[in-house]
Amino acid sequence: MADITVEEIADAMFDLVKEATGMRKLKPIDLTKTIVEAFADRGADKKMCKTAIRQLIESERCVYTYFGGSYIELPHREGAAND
Repeated sequence: MADITVEEIADAMFDLVKEATGMRKLKPIDLTKTIVEAFADRGADKKMCKTAIRQLIESERCVYTYFGGSYIELPHREGAAND
């Protein structure tokens, strides 16, 4: 199979975060371990995952939150923003 790109990793991470929303919070290391296991045959590594996380945060698709540890979540919408 072809090598995986950082963009594909970022999309896969976004899907993981989206699926976990409301059920549990994901730490960056959780995302990294899951992606490396799932895409090891396509060349995914920790460095690519770190770059993908940075891309998700900088593009504002995801945000860091802190509740006794750092987590990656979808951005929260304020009540007034729902109008």
